[in-house]
Amino acid sequence: MQLPFFNRNTNHITARWVVLLIDISLVLQTFFVAYLVRFNFELDFGTHHFVLQLPLVGFLALVSFYIIGSYKGVVRHTGTRDAFNVSLAAVLLAFFLGFIIFLNRQLGVLQDFTIPRSIIAIHFLLNVIVLIASRYIFKQIYYMLLKGVKNSRKVLIYGAGDSGLITCNTIKNDKKSDMQVVGFIDGNLHKKGKTYDGVKVFHSNQIDINFINKRQIKDVIVSIQNISAADLLELVDNITTKLPVKVKIVPPVEKWIDGELKVSQIEEVKIDDLLDRSPINLNNPEVQNEIHQKVVLITGAAGSIGSELAKQISNYDYKHLILLDQAESAIYDVQQEFIQKNVQNFTCLVADIRDKSRMKKLFDSYQIQIIYHAAAYKHVPLMEDSPYEAVQVNVLGSKQIMDLALAYNVEKFVMVSTDKAVNPTNVMGATKRVAEMYASYCAKQNKTQFIATRFGNVLGSNGSVIPLFKKQIAKGGPLTVTHTDITRYFMTIPEACQLVLEAGVMGKGGEVFVFDMGKSVKIFDLAKKMIHLSGFKYPEEIDIKIVGLRQGEKLYEELLNDTENVHTTHHPKIMIAEVKPSNESAIITSFKKLESLSDLSNNEIVKCLKNMVPEFKSKNSVFTTLD
Repeated sequence: MQLPFFNRNTNHITARWVVLLIDISLVLQTFFVAYLVRFNFELDFGTHHFVLQLPLVGFLALVSFYIIGSYKGVVRHTGTRDAFNVSLAAVLLAFFLGFIIFLNRQLGVLQDFTIPRSIIAIHFLLNVIVLIASRYIFKQIYYMLLKGVKNSRKVLIYGAGDSGLITCNTIKNDKKSDMQVVGFIDGNLHKKGKTYDGVKVFHSNQIDINFINKRQIKDVIVSIQNISAADLLELVDNITTKLPVKVKIVPPVEKWIDGELKVSQIEEVKIDDLLDRSPINLNNPEVQNEIHQKVVLITGAAGSIGSELAKQISNYDYKHLILLDQAESAIYDVQQEFIQKNVQNFTCLVADIRDKSRMKKLFDSYQIQIIYHAAAYKHVPLMEDSPYEAVQVNVLGSKQIMDLALAYNVEKFVMVSTDKAVNPTNVMGATKRVAEMYASYCAKQNKTQFIATRFGNVLGSNGSVIPLFKKQIAKGGPLTVTHTDITRYFMTIPEACQLVLEAGVMGKGGEVFVFDMGKSVKIFDLAKKMIHLSGFKYPEEIDIKIVGLRQGEKLYEELLNDTENVHTTHHPKIMIAEVKPSNESAIITSFKKLESLSDLSNNEIVKCLKNMVPEFKSKNSVFTTLD
């Protein structure tokens, strides 16, 4: 017969028996101390009776601990629940002893078992104190020994509130973590000098470079819930510019795994964290209604925007999701990610939107109802060197998908455009503006709802400045910036895609939606922040090199041109641009000319674009002579 103390897991058997034996041993020792306290630390209390009473006290302690199960807790994870269980067991033990004394006095059976009631009270109090203290002491010894084996990475936690305490306990309780919490930082003077769970609170004005060097601090962990991006930015700037540490951040509570914080979730502050952007809602009922049981095509589905659109749409109840891209390896990665996530009813296709017969077969095979068109060439300097390719993909490829959308009665066509289409200074921006114009022309056919969405740079997208800076920092610098005054609008990829989906729901056909991109960011300042966030000093350790504006690049991006106004929508971050109507006959004539590109030189191609988009004025380009 297997005793109830045993568990199938041998390690648990050993640990629980050890805890039980230690607890019983401590109860016997406190029983002796209780006698000493009661008799003024003299041994004239009748040791013969005391020795006879010990086995019964030990047995009753065993029964009490078994009934309550206080020995089952994992000592290294001791918490308030374990302290409560131990206290409850001490109460039960005191009750058993009192009950036996009562019976003994009534029946007079055990002459040697006369225990003063004061000793039972003292014994109870000692048990509560000693048993709880012993668990916390063993817990600290365990982590001290564990940390002693590892090379601890000493950290400070910014914020001595509830979130900070949870962060501290999470780090302490994670045996795999190499972090050691040295102290809290808090701006509240009332908390200065206090200790929480044995960790001291320092006021923010006490933290300087001498403090950091003396205690060998490596990281500062910001653990303040609901901190605004502006406050976080100011805090990070103050820390990284003055102190040789890396800054990490605790995620919001809603991102904790099953409601519990994990050490693995404490990550270095990213540029994304410093953007004052709204949270992304991946369960939007309006988008759900739009996509419900629809066949959806995403072109450019392996790109930054296309793949994120695919991920967000995969959360909805679509009928079939078609992911198309010409980049074989990239679309394979998307396919494997979807398989791992057990996404249903999707198809990944390697195809080129310029291939007319291939695209026609695609539309023949699937009854496509909604198209999100994200396929495009977007790198400004490369397209300045290759106007032919820019027009082939961004203009003619887009035109081909739009024509097929009309021919096959697609319900809605949502085009991903760019702020570079506004007053374009480069070939890429001009081609995107031409695609917008053709979408507006198609919308007037009253068959398919054609919608364009226009926004700026997205953080972390392929070829954007953030990944470039990361690579340059990894190599030791310098970071390359084209101009000290150059600015750009930035948005996170998830937010941009969420707004694309929401704009698609709003659109009735012919609109060009523009997104509120917040404040423009100075790239030079962005570079300095990234250097500091990476734990380096500017310019001592990593410098910034000014390399001059690239072909077709301008200092400031715009979301509207001089002749455009905006109308607000019910969404605070989505507006409708009032775009000047285009000459439809001129558009058709120009497109026919562009379709004979093989016979045109680069200059002739760009001249054609300039005729179609009068506001297209080249900058830092060989095509400035054509203006």
